[in-house]
Amino acid sequence: MAVKIYKPKTNGQRHKTSYTFEEITKSRPERSLIVLKKERAGRNSAGRITVRHRGGGERRQIRLVDFKRDKMNIPAKVSAIEYDPNRTARLALLTYADGEKRYIIAPIGVKVGDTLLSGPSVEIRPGNNLPLANIPVGTMIHAVELHPGKGAQFVRSAGTSAQLLAKEGKYAHVRMPSGEVRLVLQECSASIGQVGNVEHSNIKLGKAGRARHMGLRPEVRGTAMSPRDHPHGGGEGRSPIGMPGPKTPWGKPTLGYKTRTNKRTDDMILRHRSKAKRK
Repeated sequence: MAVKIYKPKTNGQRHKTSYTFEEITKSRPERSLIVLKKERAGRNSAGRITVRHRGGGERRQIRLVDFKRDKMNIPAKVSAIEYDPNRTARLALLTYADGEKRYIIAPIGVKVGDTLLSGPSVEIRPGNNLPLANIPVGTMIHAVELHPGKGAQFVRSAGTSAQLLAKEGKYAHVRMPSGEVRLVLQECSASIGQVGNVEHSNIKLGKAGRARHMGLRPEVRGTAMSPRDHPHGGGEGRSPIGMPGPKTPWGKPTLGYKTRTNKRTDDMILRHRSKAKRK
């Protein structure tokens, strides 16, 4: 997939880039696999804003994606490659031999007409899904389960892939896209290959309006606020933060401050993600 660059006829198009959508083969989603998405503008069930800078945007429909891949040894033909407004990756529409249709995340190399399978003894090829115990060491994988049968939770974004490094006992060593090496049960399944739409990281919105269409509202710098609204606020003219370390609007440390508290699974991380990967 290529990136489309616009001639700077307007200021909004000067740095704007977008997709060419040449890999998309179907414009409308499968009606049986969509549900209406209710916009909450960052509010929880109590009506309080828990995620700021959200709201508005285009109406979307949720595509029901099959992350479990639990139809074992039933061949599925790729009927279409579709766009999903709710994620960065593309979707592949599978039509199984028994007539059922399901969406999966489309990896690189999967095209319309291909036949995909799930099961412990299927071929090692992009799009097939099988347990980590049956995947050769060194294979690039995506859509990785964390708990057997729960469905894929890791490595689902556009252009990402993990690598199976080793197998030891009942665990497999998986290197995540962040550089973190984590223990995952060999019973957990994963899909072969790298997630498609690898050019997503090169897309530039170019203007604020595109962000608003995506449901993103403006962010305001803390230094531009008053002291009552933000710890960074106040001062005459443009002033630095003026405190040991940056703070959130509620006074908690931020910007690089480690917040991980899940000690229960600390032993499952063999190597934390490197600083070079965080940038």
